[in-house]
Formats: sequence, C-alpha cells, structure tokens
Amino acid sequence: MKSRILTLAAAVALLASCSGDRSSVLKVYNWSDYIDESVIGEFEQWYRENTGEEVKVIYQTFDVNETMLSKIEKGHEDYDVLCPSDYIIERMINEDLLIPLDFAAIPDSLDYITVNTSPYTREIFKAINPNVDANDYAVPYMWGTTGLIYNPKFVTDEEVSTWDVIRNPKFKGQILIKDAPRDVYGPVLIYLKQKEIAAGETTIQDLMWDSSDESIAAVEAYLREVKEGVLGWEADFGKDQMTKGRGVISLNWSGDAVWAIEEAAALGVELRYVVPKEGSTVWCDGWVIPKYAQNVKAATWFIDFMCRPDIAIRNMEVTGYVSASGSREVLESQIDPELDPIDLSYFFEGADSVRVDPVLYPEKSVIDRCALEHDWGEDTAKLLAMWSRVKGDNASSMTYIILVAAVVLIAAAYFVTTASKRRRKHHRR
Repeated sequence: MKSRILTLAAAVALLASCSGDRSSVLKVYNWSDYIDESVIGEFEQWYRENTGEEVKVIYQTFDVNETMLSKIEKGHEDYDVLCPSDYIIERMINEDLLIPLDFAAIPDSLDYITVNTSPYTREIFKAINPNVDANDYAVPYMWGTTGLIYNPKFVTDEEVSTWDVIRNPKFKGQILIKDAPRDVYGPVLIYLKQKEIAAGETTIQDLMWDSSDESIAAVEAYLREVKEGVLGWEADFGKDQMTKGRGVISLNWSGDAVWAIEEAAALGVELRYVVPKEGSTVWCDGWVIPKYAQNVKAATWFIDFMCRPDIAIRNMEVTGYVSASGSREVLESQIDPELDPIDLSYFFEGADSVRVDPVLYPEKSVIDRCALEHDWGEDTAKLLAMWSRVKGDNASSMTYIILVAAVVLIAAAYFVTTASKRRRKHHRR
C-alpha cells in the first residue's frame, strides 16, 4: 500500500514553514500497524470538503503505552490526537492530561460517533473511572479480550476451558505467556479467587482494582509454578510460534488470535481461541485529545471521521482488530453464513442471532464473565516488581533461540510480505 502519511523529514519541513501556526497541521500519535494508512489522505480531503480548510496529517507511532504517556506527561508534546489503552486513559484523566471532547460544531449529518459507537464500548469507558465518565474525554476505537490460543491436536477443549491449563505439566515447555503483567495478573487472580466469586464475596470487576500485597503474592506464587513449563515470555512472537507448531498454548489477545488462526490455516495447522470458564479481561483503546494539543478542531473532526462505518471497516480489515462501531454496516461486513449463530445483542442492536466470528465478537455469555482492567497508580510499581521477580534474569536457551528466530522471521516478513495482515505490538504495562 502506498502511504500518504508525511515522513518525519517532510513533517519537520512543514512545521517549520508554518512558523508556529498549527491550524493547517494535525499531529496524530497512534499504535504501530493500527490503521489503514490510506484513510489519512482521505481524511485530509474530507476535512477540506466539509470545512473549507486545508490540513496535513503528521502521523507517528508508538509500541508501548508508557512511551506515549511520557511524551505528554513529561515532554508536553503537542500531539493533537492519541490512541491510548483504557487504563492509560484512566491515568490521563486522573492527571488532568486530556481535553473534554466537544463535537457540537460537527453537523448532525456528519456525526458518526453518536449513532455508531456501540453501547457496550460506551459502558466499558463508563467503568474506567467511577467518578468521571471517560466518554466525555475519549471515543472508543478498537477492543478485544484476553484468552488462550491453543492447538487442538495436542490440547483438548476441556483442558483449555480453565486458566489452570497453563500450569498443567503435560504441556511443559510448550506454553507461551504474553510479556504483559497486567494482562496476565487479571486472569490468574480471577482463577485464584473462584471460591470468593462463587460465594458472592467479590466480583471479577472488583478484582481488577485489587492491588493488595496478599493478592500480588498469591499471583506471584502461582506464576512461579507456571514458569516451570513456560517456553517463552513473549512481546510479539508468541502467535508466530503457535503457527509454526513450536508452542501448543499461548496466553494472548483476541486480535492476535485471529491473525494466528488465519496464518496457521494457510500452513495446514489448526488453532483455536477460548476465554476460559472462570472469566477474563476486556480491553478497549480510544481516541483522545491531550492537554497540549494545538489543533483541537482538526483533532475533533479526525476522531469523528475514524468512526465513519466504511472507515471503521477498512481499519478492521487492515489491523485485524475489532472496531468499537456498533453500526449495521460494520455488522454486515462481518457476517459469514458458514459460522454458527451467536448472541451479539450486547454490541449490535437486535443482533441476538448472527453468524459472526466469535473470536472477534465473543457471544454475550463470554462477555458476562469478563471485566475491564484498571490503572493502579503508584501501586503499578508493585505489579512490575512482581513480574520481574517471576521472569528472573535467567531465561532458558530455548527462549533465546525463539527470540532470534522470531526477529529473523519478522524481518523477512517485513521485506517479503506486503499484502498480508499486520498486527501491532500492543505492549500493556
């Protein structure tokens, strides 16, 4: 795909020519591989047609939430639009780093947010902060779940129905764990607290706020047992290892699962994805306007444009992740008559029996046992310290072999494969 996004050199030249006037420049900071690049040029044209003003987009990417946050929090970077994860949105709201959104100037005929954003993702954002409605500061973009990718040739559906499969000695040396402490801590704590949940003493959502020393110690003890069977703690190579048959279970995100399943099928390998019966976590990224933005008008129109159904569909097709759009057009684009009908009425109005990929859109019964993760503030340091202790510094030789192989494969894919779907490195902390 030919990119119309400005290069860094061009961006610098453009900014210099503006002599401080940023009304014709929009700076967007997003995850790597998290948009159909061709929509950028289309936005510039659409903005000109509907406002009579010129705008050029400077588009830059990040791979880690905290990299982006540091630039805003400490560097006061003047990006106009960001796409952080839910818990970072929570932190930015708490630290007064976001501008409240105002779409009043956009004509009703061009308002793609109000009518298209799924009520479910709005509810997710409402749960971000009990005192502030995050929907006033952010518009949902993509969302997904945390679960297990597995190879049914070696792992039965019954075995993988519980999170405890990652501790099963039967699969020693064949388990890949996402190097994402927040996304591992939640599911493990949910598993460990099943008795308390069943007794009504706590809920899955309550556990997402639990940063107590007791719970962290319990999760750490469990993960030390899990560690004995871990093939690798991976940032982005786990799904690839699953497609190559070098692992049989991978704790991963639903978007990566879709990629892995499709790639494995092309190689004659069957993979599946499941959210274990105990429950899990959901995540949702969203568009925000940071405190130091210089072009709030264009930023507002850009966020609205990203919610247009056809643009949402194209972004889904390129990234492989699931749009927060609950529009009928998006639903129809995902229907596959060969799939079994499932209940998606929580996400799409009236969609109580539709044939859509349940990996992308989990049915309601799965969502009912999932909850949103939260920012722990200063207690985040305790989570990272625990994670560091669990992983240790003595990774196995197999881990290094996998890392080297993954780097080679990724490099080869970058230069050889330009048409296949790509995935971002969504590294949550």
